[in-house]
Amino acid sequence: MDHGDVRPGGVRPMVVRVPVEPVEAAVEADAVDAAVLAGDVAVRGPLFGVAAQDADDKPRWRLVVSVATGCPQMARDSLNSLLWFRAKDEAQDRAERRALLAAIARLESEPVDELTVLGTRYRIVRAEEYVGMGPDGIERPRPTDPEPVSPNWDRGSRDGKFDEGFVLDPDAPVTPAQAAERLTLRGMAYVGSQYPDDVLLDSHRAVTTHPDILLLPATFKIVERTGTEWKSGSGLHVSAHDARKTLDFSLTWWEPRGRGLIPMEADHTVDARSQVAEDPEAGDGELAAYAEAADQLRAGRVNQLEVLGTVYRIGRVRRLVRWGPDGPEGPRPSDVNQQPPSRIHLPLDEDGNIQYEDEGEDEDEDKDGGEG
Repeated sequence: MDHGDVRPGGVRPMVVRVPVEPVEAAVEADAVDAAVLAGDVAVRGPLFGVAAQDADDKPRWRLVVSVATGCPQMARDSLNSLLWFRAKDEAQDRAERRALLAAIARLESEPVDELTVLGTRYRIVRAEEYVGMGPDGIERPRPTDPEPVSPNWDRGSRDGKFDEGFVLDPDAPVTPAQAAERLTLRGMAYVGSQYPDDVLLDSHRAVTTHPDILLLPATFKIVERTGTEWKSGSGLHVSAHDARKTLDFSLTWWEPRGRGLIPMEADHTVDARSQVAEDPEAGDGELAAYAEAADQLRAGRVNQLEVLGTVYRIGRVRRLVRWGPDGPEGPRPSDVNQQPPSRIHLPLDEDGNIQYEDEGEDEDEDKDGGEG
């Protein structure tokens, strides 16, 4: 399907299909229920990642860096690393490596939002992070969101990387619930005096320049409430279970240290559970409250608990990408960079060898010695 004639202000048609497979039909039913129970939207702000497009991929783009960082420059640095390791480990010859090193040099000195390397376009893509809201607050994981059959609580293990290999395809068929969500979000723009004028202007302009909406896979994070307001308590996770593991670590390790219940200099193996087990007198105090909450978390698919006046919830986070005639939206002029471009890896030569800083100094000393 070719919609190459789509112009700014125009939208692409959507192909809607009705789910027939039982699991997919259950996911669709969950989405419909969520639209009723948590149908309001709260926007947190932009996230950035990197997408790539080969010559024969149009109009599709594939994500090569997760859309997860709040700063465009951090996404550029991730692209820098992607190309650097490709130059070091995968380049087939000097010509290919030279092309990669030239792109890396630009990324080290310019705030580049798009470049083409060896026939592949790379673009810094911008997404909007948002959550569903209802009378009960931020939406929790849905019954059909993926869960492990046997939960692994090893802190070193994760359920995978989100967005890995995800394809942004504006012509892919969507379900009725997905179509409704995309249509509802098309006109979404920032409003309110809390936003600077340039942010508001860019947001409203994007509704025209990038009128279509594509949805990224759902992610999960810890959200916390002490009074009436919810606040973010973690980064994004690929699954609700990974978010629970982070909460387990926070309750048993980080919070006790932050409150002075366990010394910061204590061995990393010391946590609320081990302290309560070793010291019976700790069984009735704050450490015990954290240990009991963490045990409750491990007892099942618990998505909310309260400890010492703070409510912890696993929130379901959604992300959208605006889409225009040339694909996904990139950073806006008003998006803030937290740091300038810089070199983040040691230089490589045309053969892929790392050039350490002292090597050049040693060569200069050898030359000076030879001349003497």
